[in-house]
Parts: sequence; structure tokens; C-alpha cells
Amino acid sequence: MSSTLPRRLFVAGAAAMALIVAACGQAGGQQRNGIWAAGSSTVFPFATRVAENFGRNFPDGAPPRVESLGTGGGIQAFCQGLGPTTPDIANASRRLKASEFDQCAENGVTEIIEIKIGYDGLAVATARSGADFVLEGSDLYLALAKEIPGPDGQLIPNPNRTWAQVRAGLPDVRIQVYGPPPTSGTRDSWNELAMLTSAEALPALAALAESDPDRFESVAQTLREDGGWVDSGENDNAIVQTLTRTPGSVGVFGYSFLEENFGQVKPATVNGVTPTLDTIASGQYPISRSMFIYVKKAHIGVTPGLQDFLIEFTSEAATGRGGYLQDRGMVPLPAAEREAQRAVAANLTVMTRPEE
Repeated sequence: MSSTLPRRLFVAGAAAMALIVAACGQAGGQQRNGIWAAGSSTVFPFATRVAENFGRNFPDGAPPRVESLGTGGGIQAFCQGLGPTTPDIANASRRLKASEFDQCAENGVTEIIEIKIGYDGLAVATARSGADFVLEGSDLYLALAKEIPGPDGQLIPNPNRTWAQVRAGLPDVRIQVYGPPPTSGTRDSWNELAMLTSAEALPALAALAESDPDRFESVAQTLREDGGWVDSGENDNAIVQTLTRTPGSVGVFGYSFLEENFGQVKPATVNGVTPTLDTIASGQYPISRSMFIYVKKAHIGVTPGLQDFLIEFTSEAATGRGGYLQDRGMVPLPAAEREAQRAVAANLTVMTRPEE
């Protein structure tokens, strides 16, 4: 995905700058009453859930504000400087880069607290009674994109109707995948972790990602509308029931839900890896990544409740095994690492400059 990052960072940065200008006009130089977090669309549903819980437990202040700008956009806004017109927290689905750390420092953001909150993993699953799916390379893109490269390299409407047409060796069953709708944060994760990566496995689209990143992202993330992909709302239980009733159908949902329904559904392997807590936590499973929040230490004690928010975010009730964020699809950190991150939040330990 490295070939698309500069374009994303530029677009997200523009959005962040527009948001900052608006905030300056609204703030009028006055201190904000509430916490402001901005960034990753993948972290967004988890941060929103923590904000909801925090608002119930700390009702005196304004409810935390959580913005979905993308990781690059959130970091860009975060690094603009200190004060009420910049976010207290940057939500990120990757580590802060050295160049971003330096940009922060240039603008006076010299003490940053890095907290790793967990992992995100999406399972591709089918009924236990169905055929096994062994997915690799460009399979997901060639099965689910609205347009794919034709023999001459030009984009054509996706002609694949069965998985066997995508690649020999896949089940000879109709392509019918039930997954998250566009309004879901899970859909954002699916597009970025699965569709973009799968598309780049094709040389023609890897070249497009270099020459025209905007066009590449549009092509890679536009899902077919002929029944091959079915938006299934937010009810993962309904997807599981559909898989058991519809032989050969496939579902996409958070790993935690796969774990809860392992007696009824089974996961596909992706590039030779089966999703498990261990393979997601280690990064071996391709449709997974680490999630972080970055916090300005200078805003602690200035923005009301900010450290309390960090303590809530790193609590066992939120990020532990069986916590309310696992119910939303987060894969928890190992116990020792959770303890270490809680200590970071409690002690306000600042990070060192990343190596790259």
C-alpha cells in the first residue's frame, strides 16, 4: 500500500486544514470544553464507543468530539500545533512516521504520548458445511470489484460469476458475498485492507496506483452492484444465518464475531494465513493492522478530562478480552502489552522519535 500513501496523506491533509480553519473561526481563541480526537476511519468506531461510555461516566464536561479524517488527515491536523484549534488526539491505523513526528516538533508539539489500543481483523467466512476458500493475491479484487482489467489491460465490467472463474482451484460456486454497508467503519477497513491490497497484486493496477492514485483507489474500492457483493447492514448475526442457509455464500465481518460463531462458520485463508488472535496480533494475517492513538501531553490538565479519557480507553473493560471494544471487532493486545499501555496512559509517558 506504500504507493498510495502520499496521495492519501495529501488529500487527508487538505481536509484536515479545512477543518482547522473552520475550528479557528468557531473557537475564537477560547479553550474547548471537550476532548477532540481526529483521524483514522478504522479507529473511529472504537474511539466513538469509548467517547459514548466516557460521556456517561463523566457527564460534567462536553461530550468528546471524534472526527473521521483518515490517519494522515488526523495526524496532519494534530501536528499543526498546540491549543484549542487543534485536536488533542490523533487516531491512527499505523504508527506515526518520523517525518510526521518532525513536523509536529516544528510546530511546537514536542511531547507526544503513543498508545497502542489493539488490532483490527476482518474475517472472510463461509458455512462449515461449504467448500474451503483458499484466497490469495488478486482473488478478492477479481471477485468483487465492479471493473477489472480486460485482456488488453483496459477496464471492463467484471465478467466473473463464479469463484472458479476468478482462479482455477477456487470453489465452483456463485460469487455472493455479504458484507458491511458503506455507512460502516468496517467497510472502510475492508476497502483499504482487502480491496486495495488485492488490486495491487495485479501489475496493471499496481502501475495505475503509481500513475494515477485517485483513479486507482476509485477502481479498487468500487464494489460490484450485480449481486456479487451484498450490503448486509450492521447485523453480523444475520450474515451468519444467511451463510448457513445459502450454500457457497461468503460473509465479511469482524474477527470477534467469527470466534463467537465458530461452530457455524469457518474462515477462508488469505495468502496462506488463517485469522486467529495470534495471527492478527502478530500482523501475519493480511486483513489486519495495529491501531494507535497519539495524545498531546501539553493538553493534559488543559482539556478537561483528557487523561481520564485515556484511562477509559486503555481500561480492561474497554480493550481487554471480552471488553466492549472487542464486541465491536477489535482484537485485544496480549495481556502484558495491555498492562504496558495502561501504564503509558497513567504515567503520561512520551514517545521517542520513530526510526522511519
